[in-house]
Amino acid sequence: MANETSKPKKNPLPYLLVFPTVVFVALFTAWPVLLSFYQSFFRQRMNIAKYREPSFIGFGNYIELFEDPYFIEVIKNTLYYIIGTVPISIFLALFFAIMVNRKIRNVGWLRLAFFHPMVLPMVSAATIWLFFFTPNYGLFNSTLRFLGYSGAENWTGNPDLALLAVIIVAVWKNSGYYMIFYLAGIQNLPDDVYEAAALDGATGWQTLWKITFPLLRRTTVFITIIAFIDAFRTIDHIFVLTSGGPSRSSSVLLFTLWQERFENQDIGISAAITIIFVLVLLAFTITNFVMSENKEA
Repeated sequence: MANETSKPKKNPLPYLLVFPTVVFVALFTAWPVLLSFYQSFFRQRMNIAKYREPSFIGFGNYIELFEDPYFIEVIKNTLYYIIGTVPISIFLALFFAIMVNRKIRNVGWLRLAFFHPMVLPMVSAATIWLFFFTPNYGLFNSTLRFLGYSGAENWTGNPDLALLAVIIVAVWKNSGYYMIFYLAGIQNLPDDVYEAAALDGATGWQTLWKITFPLLRRTTVFITIIAFIDAFRTIDHIFVLTSGGPSRSSSVLLFTLWQERFENQDIGISAAITIIFVLVLLAFTITNFVMSENKEA
C-alpha cells in the first residue's frame, strides 16, 4: 500500500502543450489525406449530371491517370522542373553563403541583394519576370540582341522555352532563401578545424570539399527536402507566366491537380493525384533521412 502511494504522479503539462498541435495536424493534415484516399476510389464529377453521385471504381482513377498521355507529360515536366530547380538552387545557395560569410566591406548589402527576391511574393516576382521575358523589349531578348542574336524569342509562348522560363524564376526566387540556412550552418562550424587545415597547408578547394561540405551534410539534407517540397507546391508563377501552356508544356503536378479539382471539378481524379503527390513527398523525405543517417553512422 505504501509503494502505491509513493508512485510519482504524471505531469499533464507536456500532454496539454502537445494537444493543440495534435489536433491541428489531425484536422488539417491527416483527415484531408484520409479523405482524399477514400475519394480516390470513386468516380465523381460535379460538372456532369450523371457523375455527380460518387460511384466506386476501385483503382480506376489511378489507371486512368497513368494511361493518359497528358498526365505522363505532366510527370515528365515535374521531373524536369525538379532537376532544373533543386540542384541549381542549392549550389547557388552554398556559393552565396560562402561569399557573404567573408569579412568584406558592405557585406550586409550583398546579403540583402541575395535574400531580397525571397521577400517578394511569388506573384509579384513572376510579374517582374514576365516583363523580362517580353519578346521585343524584354531584358532577356535585349541582352541577346546585344550579344549578336537577332531573334526575338517568346520565352513564355514557346513550348520549348516555357518550362525553362518557369525554372529560371524559381531559381532566382529561392536561392537567397536557402542561402540563409547555409550561412547559419557555416557560421556555427568550429574554427579549430579550419585552423588545423590551414596549418596542414590545405587549399581553399580542399577545405571546402573535405571540411565545409561534409560538416554541412545535415544542413544540405534539410535544404534539399525544403527545396524538393517547394518544387512540388509552388505554382503561383506558373499561373502568371504561362498558365500551364503553351500546349501544356509547363504544366506540373500541383497545377494539374488544381485544374482537375477546380476547373474540371473531377473529385476522384484530383483525389488520386493528391495521394500520388503525398506518396512521392513521403518517399523522398524518408529516403533522404535514411541515407543521411547511414552516412553519419
